[in-house]
Amino acid sequence: MSRRALLLALTLDALGEPPARWHPVVWMGSYLNAARRRWQATTPHAQLLEGGLDWAGGATLAALAGVAAARLPWPAQGALLKPLLARRALLSAVGEVEAALHANDLPEARRLLAWHLVSRDTTHLSAAEVAGAAAESLAENLSDSVVAPLLAYRAGGLPLAALYRYANTADALWGYRTPELEWPGKVAAHADDLLNLAPARLTAACALLAAPLLGLDGRAAFRAWRSGRRATTSPNAGHPMSVFAGALGVRLDKRGVYVLNPAGRAPGAPDLRAARRLAHLTLILATLCLMLPRPPARPAHRGRP
Repeated sequence: MSRRALLLALTLDALGEPPARWHPVVWMGSYLNAARRRWQATTPHAQLLEGGLDWAGGATLAALAGVAAARLPWPAQGALLKPLLARRALLSAVGEVEAALHANDLPEARRLLAWHLVSRDTTHLSAAEVAGAAAESLAENLSDSVVAPLLAYRAGGLPLAALYRYANTADALWGYRTPELEWPGKVAAHADDLLNLAPARLTAACALLAAPLLGLDGRAAFRAWRSGRRATTSPNAGHPMSVFAGALGVRLDKRGVYVLNPAGRAPGAPDLRAARRLAHLTLILATLCLMLPRPPARPAHRGRP
């Protein structure tokens, strides 16, 4: 739980991602995809059990790997924490979508959005919807892929950080309400929801503090958060996404699913630049919060002999 290791991981993240064959998140994804190919259950109860057991097996492996790595000195821990983050990859992906929109290349913007950021079909999205989806993904993944693993590391070291990253990866691959995944992916989806309760709210709080510091509308961000934090199907995603919507003054609309800050204007490419600036400062503030020393442990009360 070294603060020096946390800062080192953020510094190393600026260098980019390690090769796929050495990337622990790629290993997690390989395990999850292999487990899915082995599924044979046909009833909901059996599918729930099968998916839950496979999830638990991978979670155990991830946590045990973290336990072994936690014995290393802090520089090694920082190096191992780095691939559990995705700050540079996330900001770069949003920047690519922004550049394509600036060039009025909507097909390329749709392609980049689908390749890097969202799982939905982007074929028929308008330019405003592409910009909005990129802003939504930036806000949500700033919490899921950056703040959350840092908070997990600060709370429980590499074992908890590795477990969190595994749970988040499992949700990304299994956590969908489709006929194939509704039951076997239920444990993965609920575990990710539980582990993201604190990070999503920390990210939202830091974004609320960051908005006025950047000259954005902090009051509008707070109003959008109050009205939109529960508007999404996820118990967590609405918190940072609604703050970003209000701060940027834009309407974030996922067709037929939710609308955040409905009084806002349609988003565009310039809003993605502002969103990336907001994400940068939000992360700085969240990191400062995580760097605060822990309160000293209270001595156990002893009664009279």
